Amino acid sequence: MGRTDRKPRSRLDPDSRRAAILEAAATAFATHPYGDVTISAIAADANASNALVYRYFKGKEDLYVEIVKLAVRDLMDRQVGALEELPDEVPVRDRIQSATEVYLDHIASHPEAWAMPMRNPGSEPAAAAKVRQAARLDYVKHLSGLLSPSSQRRHEYALWGYFGFIDAACLRWVDEGCPPDDRWSLIEAALGALQGALGDWAA
Repeated sequence: MGRTDRKPRSRLDPDSRRAAILEAAATAFATHPYGDVTISAIAADANASNALVYRYFKGKEDLYVEIVKLAVRDLMDRQVGALEELPDEVPVRDRIQSATEVYLDHIASHPEAWAMPMRNPGSEPAAAAKVRQAARLDYVKHLSGLLSPSSQRRHEYALWGYFGFIDAACLRWVDEGCPPDDRWSLIEAALGALQGALGDWAA
């Protein structure tokens, strides 16, 4: 006699099924350390079987890396969209402020998932760390494109240092519970750090 206690699975088209698995994985990785998440748990939350998950992804690492890629892409798209809405005459400081505000929105939407790799260095797969490294290089290039061209070595160090500063400051913000009242103070501190490192916005 067949089992009758299994939860019936809905039939989804491949794109919808893949999206459901990714959504379940994103929730799992956002609330648990990478090492604590299992394919079985993700499959159950997606109303799928382990075999079905493996049909779309090679394994847990592949799923995690895809989640990181999607988060990076979403952030970049949102920042580009916010900048495109600004008039051409808006000063560079205000443009960087706009991009920073989008970054804070991104963090506040899933603070623990954002903070986890920094709180536990080496806890995520190397492939995911490479995705983040490549994204950081893209962020620096994007930020550089908002500023006046410069060949100063100080300029390059200022841009890399800015992201180190804002990540440390945002980690503190997350630890405080991402209080909305602190957003402006954090943004002002980040912009001040970058301006001080550059020497001038037109450096």
